[in-house]
Amino acid sequence: MISSKNINKICVFVLLIAVLVTVLFMNGSALGLTEAGAISFSYEDKLFDDSYVHTLNIEMDDWDSFIETATSEEYSTANVTIDGETIYNVGIRGKGNTSLSTVSQLDSERYSLKIEFDAYEDSNNYYGLDKLCLNNLIQDYTMMKDYLAYKLMGEFGASAPLVSFVYVTVNGEDWGLFLAVEAVEDSFLERNYGSNFGDLYKPDTMSMGGGRGNGRDFDMDDFDFDFGKKDTETESEDTESKDSESKDSESEKKGPGSFAKGPDFSGGGPDFNSEEGGFPGGGPDFDSKDGGFPGGGMPFGFGNNDAKLIYSDDDYDSYSTIFNSAKTPISTSDKNRLISALKSLNEGIENGDTEEITSAVNVEEAMRYMVVHNFLVNGDSYTGSMIHNYYLYEEDGQLSMIPWDYNLAYGTFQASDSTSAINDPIDTPLQVTEDSTDRPMFSWITSSDEYLEMYHEYYQEFLDQFYTNGYLTDLIDSTYNMIRDYVDKDPTKFCTTEEFDTAVETMQQFVSLRCKSIQGQLDGTIPSTDAGQEADSSSLIDASGITLSDMGSMGGGGGPGGFPGGDFSGGNGGPGGFPGGNNNSSDSESGSRHSGRGGGPGGHGNRSESSDKSTSDSETTNSESSEGFPSDFPGGDFEGGFPGGDFPGGDFSGGGFPGGDFPDASSTVSTEGYIYLGVSAGVLLLALVFAALFKRRRGVH
Repeated sequence: MISSKNINKICVFVLLIAVLVTVLFMNGSALGLTEAGAISFSYEDKLFDDSYVHTLNIEMDDWDSFIETATSEEYSTANVTIDGETIYNVGIRGKGNTSLSTVSQLDSERYSLKIEFDAYEDSNNYYGLDKLCLNNLIQDYTMMKDYLAYKLMGEFGASAPLVSFVYVTVNGEDWGLFLAVEAVEDSFLERNYGSNFGDLYKPDTMSMGGGRGNGRDFDMDDFDFDFGKKDTETESEDTESKDSESKDSESEKKGPGSFAKGPDFSGGGPDFNSEEGGFPGGGPDFDSKDGGFPGGGMPFGFGNNDAKLIYSDDDYDSYSTIFNSAKTPISTSDKNRLISALKSLNEGIENGDTEEITSAVNVEEAMRYMVVHNFLVNGDSYTGSMIHNYYLYEEDGQLSMIPWDYNLAYGTFQASDSTSAINDPIDTPLQVTEDSTDRPMFSWITSSDEYLEMYHEYYQEFLDQFYTNGYLTDLIDSTYNMIRDYVDKDPTKFCTTEEFDTAVETMQQFVSLRCKSIQGQLDGTIPSTDAGQEADSSSLIDASGITLSDMGSMGGGGGPGGFPGGDFSGGNGGPGGFPGGNNNSSDSESGSRHSGRGGGPGGHGNRSESSDKSTSDSETTNSESSEGFPSDFPGGDFEGGFPGGDFPGGDFSGGGFPGGDFPDASSTVSTEGYIYLGVSAGVLLLALVFAALFKRRRGVH
């Protein structure tokens, strides 16, 4: 029996042990005592088992009213049943910013949706998943562009959202085949980086994405006006111009005669109802091989330096596009750390300092991302003209990128020159030029022989993993067989079943030819840079037999929508376009195609996918116009706030930071932390019970 003179010491000792255990559990990762890596969630093996098409039923009392107000992006209450299991009282809203107006314009009700499981009950989730995106697969006749992109990213080692196909019903009635996408938020971050994850941003040029009501910061002076595709036939003829451009770190690829700076729209923009088509001298010739503009395609790109991740100075305001798009709470020290990383990255490139670059970039993850990204030829991206559709992740001063929105990949952003897309140089992809530092998150790779060799080795690994053994073509075939019956019965799809069949066949041809071209570039039989291909195009893979727009494109493909008559590069015939079509920078749901309704004149210019948005009473309406700038530019309005929209990072609801959707910004304790707290509290309670028992025994004696 323990003597009474020792009982107080024993109780104090036990209490100290309990407190110590609590501290270790709550801070073990930071102290290196517990695993700080990725966390597994049950939803990975449930909803995101992509070996079959899942079922998802939305139960809502007044669905018609919800559809009528879907463009408001306000959450409504619903019950959601996934594969027979019901989650009650969740939030659901329309998703996609301007793609919402596109769907509305098409007289369609097939909006992309966002489900927030914990919108009304903090403890609500689906096996650990906090938010789910349901993409409506607009501009994608293959129905699998995003699906394949995310699959390739994840399987090659880049952090990517989980995906699966779901057949959606509403109150038991067929609604259609959608793509379920894991939202890049808390659950995603914990699954990939652990409970002590870093900071997440969603930068977007021209403040066109990253939150509800973007576009207020739109400024025509930020236009690059070199939106055109590469003109490999004539660009080399103007060597003097090319040499001068290469010295300008701000420049992007231009065809000869492209705008050095944008046209002056201060007087209200071009008049697209005039005989000249809005441009002096009659405007662009959309029947030309250049797609209407010198150099091909639409000549104005979007590019503020911070979205390009270019270091300019140490002023926070110089990086407003990044900081206003923060998806996690950020402090002053977080801002300083990010700016320092950008400085090291850019100076490392300039000085050829691999150590400095390594200090600023997660080399392994960033390089694997770029290999897959450049394989996919996504012009609506960081390496394209729009410079958006990516997440920037920073942890401990190192940067990496997370993929988002590939519905206009596989060369379908402009969908004009299939041979050019197939042979897009892996060392100067899309708008990236040789010796340019305009896209530093790619340029670091080509800034040193060491990194370039590693990049090529990774590319060979990619081809061996996905192409040489037939995996990629088998994946497309198996996905087609899995979803075709669902596509056929889908009552709201944006294409016919026959167009779907053709699109998948075209995709098979694209990936096969693209892989052959890349293998040739790695072997040295095909040049891997713009200059090399301009000097000798004889070995390029001939892809003239495929039509990229068959896969679905900016203007929908095959006729309706586009710029004008189908797409940005001259189109495929038919109504719509720009003027009057859709000026999409596009999110994963954006675009237009429906019975020849492409926009107008009077069509909508759609921009990028917004980041998460929580409701806010202070939200500015999207119809508001910028001072001195027409709300319908040109031939239609940029609905969703561009121009004249709201705050570029979204409202500050949902936790008080851009984009919302983090229910409690004051709390940074993870689910894992609460579990540790519970265990520690249990230990402490046992200690108190132990002390009380011995105190009682002491009293008895």
